[in-house]
Amino acid sequence: MIAIFLTAVLTENFILCQFLGICPFLGVSKKLNTALGMSLAVIFVMALATAVTYPINLVLKTKGLEYLQTIVFILVIAALVQFVEIVLKKYLPSLYQSLGIYLPLITTNCAVLGVVLLNVESGYNFAQSMINSVGGGAGFMVAMIMFAGVRERLEGCDIPKALQGLPITLIAASLVSLSFQGFAGVVEGIFG
Repeated sequence: MIAIFLTAVLTENFILCQFLGICPFLGVSKKLNTALGMSLAVIFVMALATAVTYPINLVLKTKGLEYLQTIVFILVIAALVQFVEIVLKKYLPSLYQSLGIYLPLITTNCAVLGVVLLNVESGYNFAQSMINSVGGGAGFMVAMIMFAGVRERLEGCDIPKALQGLPITLIAASLVSLSFQGFAGVVEGIFG
């Protein structure tokens, strides 16, 4: 179980290693508080989506309807994101405002869909699926918070005009991603 969690956070990080969820990564990581808020919402949606889709997947398998997994999972995730959006709007309006368009984009965040599909593909039981989902969400949070720090530091740097904006953001993202690739040997050495 620890190996599944660490793998999801470090070596199979959805953003930095599998390149899923790049839109919110680039769009919401400008400020630490919005990166944290988005990350918490993604963790919640990933865990809830896994808890809801796991039994649905079992029903689909028993009925021979596995080919409907992706469509059903997308519908479930969309409903869950609407739920999160309503809750944030009511109880945390400032976070709701700061996330803006990126909150509804959790619905199309391929990291959320990716985690439920990878759980099925990996043949995880319910507990392993939940650990993988929470670990994937934690990895999403680590990447978001770390990159928010990098982007805040970049604001104070003297960057050549040709690299300002998106170019330096993509260069910084690639360097952060490259650093995460080094964790593969560490986790493999510990649990391999």
